[in-house]
Amino acid sequence: MNLIVKRFHELTTTELYEILKARAQIFIMEQSILYQDMDNIDYQSYHCFFMEEDKVVAYLRAFYQDDAKTVVQIGRVLTIKHGNGFGKSLMEQSLKLILEKMPCKKISMDAQKHAIGFYEKFGFQVVSHEFLEEGVVHVVMELDV
Repeated sequence: MNLIVKRFHELTTTELYEILKARAQIFIMEQSILYQDMDNIDYQSYHCFFMEEDKVVAYLRAFYQDDAKTVVQIGRVLTIKHGNGFGKSLMEQSLKLILEKMPCKKISMDAQKHAIGFYEKFGFQVVSHEFLEEGVVHVVMELDV
């Protein structure tokens, strides 16, 4: 599956709608997280996603965490269909893209605790204690590049 990568202003209205729908399906409906998803960070992000039959089936966004552009933050990582390799492909292809388009010293994420093992497979390491974010246990994970 080919990764689609776009800046916010490059997204079609259909792509944006499907991204927001997928994020609501996973984080609000499936995980019962009540939060304001649209946080203005989307405007400055690269949006990396797979589509199947005109629906977003895997997604993440990447943006610079700091003004010095030394740390890229990954967030809103999701897959609609679990256990089919979409998550692995999404991370592999997105990390490659980030390194090409977003020069940085480190890639960081606030990872849900249950996903630590998944992210460790890509070289991420836990660098914080557990904390609650929107009622879900998270840790900060980083990858030095």
